[in-house]
Amino acid sequence: MEHLRHKVAVITGAASGIGRGMAETFAEAGMRVVLSDVEEPALHATTATLRDSGADVHAVAADVSQAGDVTALAEAALGAYGAVHVLCNNAGVHTGSRPSWDSTLDDWAWILGVNLMGVVHGIRTFLPIMIEQDEDAHIVNTASLAGLMTGGSLYGVTKAGVLTLSETVQLELVDGGLKPRVSVLCPGLVDTNIADSHRNRPARFPDAGPFPADWDFDAARKAFELGASPRTIGGHVLQAIREQRFYVLTHHDFDDHIRHRTTQFLNGDNPTRLPFTGG
Repeated sequence: MEHLRHKVAVITGAASGIGRGMAETFAEAGMRVVLSDVEEPALHATTATLRDSGADVHAVAADVSQAGDVTALAEAALGAYGAVHVLCNNAGVHTGSRPSWDSTLDDWAWILGVNLMGVVHGIRTFLPIMIEQDEDAHIVNTASLAGLMTGGSLYGVTKAGVLTLSETVQLELVDGGLKPRVSVLCPGLVDTNIADSHRNRPARFPDAGPFPADWDFDAARKAFELGASPRTIGGHVLQAIREQRFYVLTHHDFDDHIRHRTTQFLNGDNPTRLPFTGG
């Protein structure tokens, strides 16, 4: 998709973090953007800021774990702009205990519902619309390096699922001679507030597993604050859409970890982790 000006993008998890970085980047490129998030005050604040800068944006509150919310999001996007050319299935949360078997079924239901089923709902709802439009279109699914490396716990499970689903849909589109294309975004640490995901945990999932005894929220927040800027990630995503590039890896200081895991597959070795030395 080389010509993006005036095209319509829908972004979930758009109120902050990577989603906001995408929204700002797309708006700067002249796109019209539908921002969606479950955190309504932040969603409306971000939308107002973008409008004040001259961006053509529209806000829709939605919980991507609920298929009906995603259907309503698509209807609102079409009602506002008449088409959807780019979909960023970006909403994500982090939860779970270590060891992983201490995680509760509520932990699993919440993180799978948002991180994986949110992408499923986005694809099932928006891709038929894009195919029917018969125009160039693109879906970006946010996974993570945690889905490519060893030991990602619940979060890594969901992101590995996003990666496999994205690969499958891309191949199906190409094999079917259809116009939409897919990218999968696999970032490392980014300056987001995902360490505080519990602020948006639904009341229907009250049973949270215990954090490890040595867990330090302040240290986790600091680690993310030192990560890449969301606008930098937005730039990577925009370029991938233009190039129709599938894999979007933004933190190459973790390449050795991915290579290590792949080598273990091929050698039939038992899983081990490399030490984290940066990034």
